[in-house]
Amino acid sequence: MSNHDPPIDDLVEDLTRSLTPTRRLPGPGRRALAWFGAVLVVGLVLVPMSDVSGLRERLGVPDLQWAAFGAILTAFAAALAAFQSSVPGRSPVWSWLPLPPLVIWLGASGLGCMRGWLAPAANIAGPEEMRGCFVFLMGVSLPLSVLLVLMLRRACPLRPNLTAALAGLAAAAAAAALLVPFHPHDATATDLLIHFVAVLLVVGLNGLFGGRLLDGTAGSLSRRRKASL
Repeated sequence: MSNHDPPIDDLVEDLTRSLTPTRRLPGPGRRALAWFGAVLVVGLVLVPMSDVSGLRERLGVPDLQWAAFGAILTAFAAALAAFQSSVPGRSPVWSWLPLPPLVIWLGASGLGCMRGWLAPAANIAGPEEMRGCFVFLMGVSLPLSVLLVLMLRRACPLRPNLTAALAGLAAAAAAAALLVPFHPHDATATDLLIHFVAVLLVVGLNGLFGGRLLDGTAGSLSRRRKASL
């Protein structure tokens, strides 16, 4: 170090003076629970508009029980994985967390397409009902996606597209679970395809637009660190 260089203590003081204090984020589990709490609030708001008596009857069918249970677990597991992946240094293995409940959800939903022997008086959906399911899934999952991405922005995900895609899966699964009380017809291959397309669309939109938003947040933090050096 030359005689003209500032002392180390002065340099450190100058750097710390330019930093703004930040509040420590809650753990990923607590943030996932907070988002899931918002999902429950949406569900409570929608309950008066649903057919509760019909819901009790339909949930007596095993595959519908498992499909709803799998969707709920997928929503929470994907949200937790998204929050975990938003923390720098966390293992990418967290991204596999939603896979087991996702298999349950999709497997039970697929079984519903072949369960005429379980529910002989099957009520097959028409085009209008299928369109209504698609609109419901998109209309509920997109706001939940926006909320989740905004919560994730407070962190610094190093894999923004993966984090955003997990957020999309969480929102789509939550919307599918909330659809159960409004889904008066039995599952068919076409109905399952409509749901599958809606889930893929939500995940893709999140990965594209949510990923850009989260990437911009990470880039902004990186530029600020460089500017302070």
